[in-house]
Amino acid sequence: MDLLRVLSSRTRRRILRILSEREMHLSGLARELGISVPVTARHCKILEENGLIRRKTFGKTHVFELTKINPETMLESLIFYETYEIEVDKSLNILEILKKVGGVEIKKSGDKEFLISIDGEKGFYIYEVNDEMPELSITEYVINKDSKVVLKKLVPVKKKEIIVRFKKQKI
Repeated sequence: MDLLRVLSSRTRRRILRILSEREMHLSGLARELGISVPVTARHCKILEENGLIRRKTFGKTHVFELTKINPETMLESLIFYETYEIEVDKSLNILEILKKVGGVEIKKSGDKEFLISIDGEKGFYIYEVNDEMPELSITEYVINKDSKVVLKKLVPVKKKEIIVRFKKQKI
C-alpha cells in the first residue's frame, strides 16, 4: 500500500503516536483509541505490513511497538528529486563536483566555500556517498571512483523550546 494511503487514516496516525511513546497490547490500544479490537487489529495489520510497527506475540497476547525507522527514510518516498549524471576527468572533491551541477549555488566566505542552495532552496545541506555519511567536509572528501552522491537538506524539527526570562532587579 502507498505510504500516503497508510498515513491518510487518522486512526493509524493516532496508533503511531501512541506507540511512539510506549509499546502496547492490542486490547489496550483499542481501549485507548475508543474502537473495537477487530478494527484496531485491521489498522495494526496495515501498519505492520508497511513496516511501521512490529508485533510481538506472547501466547494469545499481541503487543505492538513502533519500528526503529528513520523518519527521514520514511518521508523520502514522498520526495521527488532530480538525478544528475556527470563525468569528470580526475579525482575531485565533492565541492568541485557540485560546481559542475546546475542549480547548485556555492558562496565564498574568506578562503572557504559553502553550499548554500540547491535549485534556489537555501538551507543547510549534508551529503552521502554511496549511501554512507562521510565524516569529511565537502572540500576534503575526494571522489576517486564511480559513486552516487546524494544531497539532503536539513529541515529543523522542533524538539524543545526554551524561554529565558531575566530576574527582576530589586531597586
